[in-house]
Amino acid sequence: MRPGVRCATLDGYVGLARSCGLDPARLLADEGLAVADLAVPDTWVPAAAVARLLDRSAEEAGIEDVGLRLAGLRRLATLGPLSVVLRQEPDLRSALGLLCRYEHSYNEALRLRLDEAGDLATMRLWFEFGEPAPTRQALELATATLLGIIRELLGRQWEPLSLCFTHPAPASTATHLAVFGPRLRFGHEFTGLVFHAAELDAANTMSDPLLRPYTDQLRRALGAPPAETVTGQVRHLVEMLLPVGRYSTQQVARSLGTTQRTLHRRLAAEGTSFSSIVHETRAALAERYLTADRWTLTDVSERLGFTAPSAFSRWFRQEFGMTPTAWRTTARASAS
Repeated sequence: MRPGVRCATLDGYVGLARSCGLDPARLLADEGLAVADLAVPDTWVPAAAVARLLDRSAEEAGIEDVGLRLAGLRRLATLGPLSVVLRQEPDLRSALGLLCRYEHSYNEALRLRLDEAGDLATMRLWFEFGEPAPTRQALELATATLLGIIRELLGRQWEPLSLCFTHPAPASTATHLAVFGPRLRFGHEFTGLVFHAAELDAANTMSDPLLRPYTDQLRRALGAPPAETVTGQVRHLVEMLLPVGRYSTQQVARSLGTTQRTLHRRLAAEGTSFSSIVHETRAALAERYLTADRWTLTDVSERLGFTAPSAFSRWFRQEFGMTPTAWRTTARASAS
């Protein structure tokens, strides 16, 4: 089943499209959606269809900031019940952790990851649609929304040290600079925000301790987030080790402080295997890298741990039913 997204993501789209001289009903219908769908925020629709809708809207309107304009109409309530819990998290660290753990409750294709390295923290974003789809407008919408959420929690004056996108800069960066500020970077290795790690402990200005018992009840109603598993730990390690060609079971087991035999046994208990994790991780990373123009197919091949681009192409065709070049071309063409 294709990953979905709540229709609340498109709140304000109809009015925005009309203001840009577009026919929102036609554009929605072209993606198998309807204006009536948008009237129910909790309706789920294919995430790739929404991504194509945003990029096609930008293309037809002749503007490059549709995602940012839509983000300007966002409210914290767009996240649904999760927004109520988010308001009462005590600090930024717990709020961002909540967004990462419960991303499935508002967008099944969006991936968020919070990393700390020394004095710096990084919040990265990417999409895994499972099919060729443009990402530029969707990434800008998600990043601007994330920045808006942090500013609601810490204060409107908050600024990251750097705000990065993998895609190239638009012809005009006026709107982007107005939304993101002067520390904006395009053509970067990842999409996301970089800020001082100490800010993770900054207090949430919206939090009211007296309301926390009630939000705990709502959190339980949301259901438990995916638990941290051995599978998840191995997947994270494989992702880091693939580019350097050291993703063996021996290396991963050593990093986890266990033996290869124990590692295989634990993965089997979770219904998977090391080879399956490597395969799935490669598939997810391939999609992420192919949507970014900054990497050639040779670059992608090396990052996925293949010895030659030809081996990568053969594997990709078996996995996705098309060549990497065709995937990249289809993703670009689907916007226009």
